Amino acid sequence: MAVPANQNLRITTGVLLVLAGLASIVFPFVSALALTMGFGAVAVVAGVSQLLRLGAIEGNSARLFRLLSALLYLGAGLYALLFPLDSSFSLTLFLGALLVVEAVMELAAAATADGPARATVLLDGVVTGVLGVLVLAEWPTDTLWVIGTLFGVTLFLSAFRMFAPADQASA
Repeated sequence: MAVPANQNLRITTGVLLVLAGLASIVFPFVSALALTMGFGAVAVVAGVSQLLRLGAIEGNSARLFRLLSALLYLGAGLYALLFPLDSSFSLTLFLGALLVVEAVMELAAAATADGPARATVLLDGVVTGVLGVLVLAEWPTDTLWVIGTLFGVTLFLSAFRMFAPADQASA
């Protein structure tokens, strides 16, 4: 996340991120449904974009694959918009798998890295892996609060970067 150079803007952004993070943590169900519907809306826009670009493609096989891609985006997006609760279950499963894959990548990066950041990368990989395994182990029973809570924690932690001194925040 880019950090504004202006201190007043950084503080305002930080306060807004703290408030949004706290709201997501306090109301994780609302946050999860809003995120799911947001993903659905983005997928619908992506599908429409794919359809609009169909005419610019040469070759029937390329056009067919673009059409299939557009239909996939539209179908998934509309499903998420029409059935956000059911879509949250799928999104939580995807999130758990994504965290596990990210953990493997972080652990591999830590194994091949040298320098002072290696321990931090290793810790990040371990924590991310534990979170991913916990999400997958408790799926689908914890679906409705996981996405909203994790999103809220992410927003809350991002806020602290805004409160750091300008030379450290831009690193």
